[in-house]
Amino acid sequence: MWWRSPSFILDKQQQEKLEREQTLQYDDVFPPPPPSIPMSEASLQNPNPNPNPNISAYYQTRAAHFGVVTSDWLAQAQAAVSGDSSGVSTPPVDDHSGDAGKVQSVIDEFNSWRKQPDLAEAVAAIRALASVIRSSKATTMMELEIELKKASDTLKSWDTTSISLTAACDLFMRYVTRTSALEYEDFNSAKSRLIERAEKFGEISYKARKIIAMLSQDFIFDGCTILVHGFSRVVLEVLKTAAQNKKMFRVFCTEGRPDRTGLRFSNEMAKLDVPVKLVIDSAVAYSMDEVDMVFVGADGVVESGGIINMMGTYQIGLVAHSMNKPVYVAAESYKFARLYPLDQKDMAPALRPIDFGVPIPSKVEIEKSARDYTPPQYLTLLFTDLGVLTPSVVSDELIQLYL
Repeated sequence: MWWRSPSFILDKQQQEKLEREQTLQYDDVFPPPPPSIPMSEASLQNPNPNPNPNISAYYQTRAAHFGVVTSDWLAQAQAAVSGDSSGVSTPPVDDHSGDAGKVQSVIDEFNSWRKQPDLAEAVAAIRALASVIRSSKATTMMELEIELKKASDTLKSWDTTSISLTAACDLFMRYVTRTSALEYEDFNSAKSRLIERAEKFGEISYKARKIIAMLSQDFIFDGCTILVHGFSRVVLEVLKTAAQNKKMFRVFCTEGRPDRTGLRFSNEMAKLDVPVKLVIDSAVAYSMDEVDMVFVGADGVVESGGIINMMGTYQIGLVAHSMNKPVYVAAESYKFARLYPLDQKDMAPALRPIDFGVPIPSKVEIEKSARDYTPPQYLTLLFTDLGVLTPSVVSDELIQLYL
């Protein structure tokens, strides 16, 4: 951990200060000319319409769809992270002018699907990639695979912090291109087969929530109390199905600071006439003795069988484990990612805005991480469209998915 040591940080600060002074002296003598980039090239370099790349596009989408935040939510986020542009990467640029239209078309198709609040971002990417195959002008399988690979890389670069988006694109490529072109007499037959597999993969992904909801019903019993954390559309589908099946249960919702996702979830439970209580995040341990089970979603399921999810999931898992309460995870198979984090810092940062309601001095450092990693030993079962899995089985399923 030498890169976190105080001496290394001080040396790095002094080196950066010296470099800035040298740059200023050089610019006084030789002022650099202003850069000029054509609009088409600029849009190709950054297909992500995110006005502030330091904030995960996932949380901006959440604000647009659910409206559970104040109007100055993103403005406060931009002010909070202004001046911190480290780690921001731009997608690779292909100098072929003919690719600019293709890049823009797949992004436009993705955004058109993404506008549907009930459609997951990963499913929107799958739909967009399927449209790439349908509209392709390629004449050989190699050309089609290259075009599809470029479209997949473009979508993954749209938001590099989204685990489900990256995993869905990778799984789509594996599933669709698994067929062999040698099985068919001509290219058109092979292309038709690819389109068929792409549409099938999209339908499987779209129906995943309903499959998970059906599989989880046997674990929800009458009179139970369920603790949920964050706004997971899969968990919402699970509880909605249980309510439609006339099961009697109540729900504890964590507040979900700072974006107040618990408020949104509690409103949905109230619409279903399900008894619901809103619990502040720091009262999880206080309320855990009344809880029979914990239900959470996941941004990603990793190779160890653990999950990456909204900040606070890890501490809920710790409390539930210490009090012998089962922790159930509801996650679609397209969220299975080829990642193996070793600790909380071993993940690409995903930042979110923080609103404390009062001005914060500039010298006060704010933790803006949006998610944490929950190791598999604190999880009981994972409900997926592949079946009900124990954390130890996840690695086997990942091998089957990516082979």
